[in-house]
Amino acid sequence: MLNFKKPELSDREWLQRLYACSGYRGAEYTFANLYLWSYFYGEVAEYEGNLCQRLTFKGMHQYIYPAGCGCKKTVIDRLWQDSREAGKPFVIRSLTRDTMAQLEMLYPGRFTYEENRNAFDYLYPIDTLCELAGKKYQAKRNHINRFVEAHPNWRIEPITAQNREVCRELAEKWYESHPDSEADRRALEKAMAHFDELEFEGIILYGEDEPVGFSMGNRISHDTFDVNFEKSFAHIQGAYALINREFARYIREKYPEIQFLNREDDMGLENLRKAKESYHPILLEKFIAKEIL
Repeated sequence: MLNFKKPELSDREWLQRLYACSGYRGAEYTFANLYLWSYFYGEVAEYEGNLCQRLTFKGMHQYIYPAGCGCKKTVIDRLWQDSREAGKPFVIRSLTRDTMAQLEMLYPGRFTYEENRNAFDYLYPIDTLCELAGKKYQAKRNHINRFVEAHPNWRIEPITAQNREVCRELAEKWYESHPDSEADRRALEKAMAHFDELEFEGIILYGEDEPVGFSMGNRISHDTFDVNFEKSFAHIQGAYALINREFARYIREKYPEIQFLNREDDMGLENLRKAKESYHPILLEKFIAKEIL
């Protein structure tokens, strides 16, 4: 029997163990996102050494491809049974090309597959974001130079218990001009309240003594770090480009084994997609599998 439940902070250890065992780079495979966005990611259960994630989407149960070290066929068979018990077709989300190939090998001809472009993650080699070298990043360097010229005494500070309120206040100003971001606001409030328990890392960017942006995230796998939240103001030229570069440098210095930053998906938002594509990402493609009835 699968004993699905809403994730709690006390579940972090066993969930992270299963995520780490898989080594996936997708943003949905980290406890922080599971916990912060639990209203979407749904419920979890452990079965035969694998993590089962069940969410309700468009009125039906759907499942995220399982993480863990156990036999994938054993757990997928059990998830299929769970779907049958609910009287719905079996649907698996968050498949990459690798896990889609694995699923097809286990169940040849049993699924159709569709691309889920709005869920593609944007991966960036961390050295690329740290250096911004070459002609294709000239515009980014120019934006940073404009910021440095306007704020010659700029600095960054790591986010700590003593300065988290600075981030909260800056975020509130940002949300005032983004009233459609209530879900993001709730997730950020939750992240700030449990910053240490979720093992977040972050920096605040100051232009002189005025905070103008912050960035924060947590590790996904042994070589990939997730950027969960980044806030600044579009009217401050270069602030976003600088906070992006400086957070990459901060993570590289602290965790030299990290090779990629995952800046998550664009949710189908045109402006966000354009901004993420401007850094020339490696797209982590996502697919949805639906059983053939």
